[in-house]
Amino acid sequence: MRLFLLVVLTMIAFAANSVLNRIALSDQWIGPASFATIRLGSGALVLGILLQFRRDQSDAIKTHWVAVFSLLAYVVGFSYAYLWLDTGIGALIMFGGVQMTMFAGAVYQGQRPVALQWVGSALAFGGLVYLLLPGAAAPDIGGAALMIVAALGWGVYSLVGRGVRDPLAATARNFLLALPFSVAILAGAVVFSNGETVTVQGVLLACLSGAVTSGLGYALWYHVLPMLQTSIAAVSQLTVPLIAMLGGWVFLGEPVTNAFLVSTALVVVGVGLSIWAGAQRHA
Repeated sequence: MRLFLLVVLTMIAFAANSVLNRIALSDQWIGPASFATIRLGSGALVLGILLQFRRDQSDAIKTHWVAVFSLLAYVVGFSYAYLWLDTGIGALIMFGGVQMTMFAGAVYQGQRPVALQWVGSALAFGGLVYLLLPGAAAPDIGGAALMIVAALGWGVYSLVGRGVRDPLAATARNFLLALPFSVAILAGAVVFSNGETVTVQGVLLACLSGAVTSGLGYALWYHVLPMLQTSIAAVSQLTVPLIAMLGGWVFLGEPVTNAFLVSTALVVVGVGLSIWAGAQRHA
């Protein structure tokens, strides 16, 4: 029961990143570059504090610049995408894109998916295509493209991080190294976009996203991961778009469209089938 509750809390934290980002931007309390920069800075601060209180101090972490820039692409793309996307739709594109990126990465690395994994991947891809089809319910194409960039960034970041011996220390370092580049993007936004709105409410939401739902959320995830089977860890993330959709409905009054429900069903079934097939293969 304790493990179950920790996993639920972690998934809520992941979904809350979408809700917090969307609230801050939709109410025009802060600009996307400012939100991303504060999120990275507060996340780096909390992760650094966690490392200082940890008993076992790791050896020096080697800098992996692919991880740094993929994290930057995720955080910045994620922030800008929510200028135009509803909370649940953004989370669904993000989640589906991450899973497909990691599937493609596994194939590139020489893994041989079984037939059902290909079927599941095709279903998930079809779900995203269905969501993005032109029509009254289609999300903004620019926002969707930015969220796909964010998904690719997080997918690559996850693939790079699979072999890291100390994920918490590596994540803290990556947050810290990505921060100056985010500051540079913020400076560009200020110069070329006539500045960015920054309010106390926006800063607080960005700090909450960086320090709590990102920093502490990632730390909690790394804590529970060793206690979970890989398939269960992956399946649990299927709940993130649904939790985000619920948050968008409750806190922002965002509608739940039929297209979103159909797309969610296809993505969830597709990814779930692929994960189940992979688990059966290694059973």
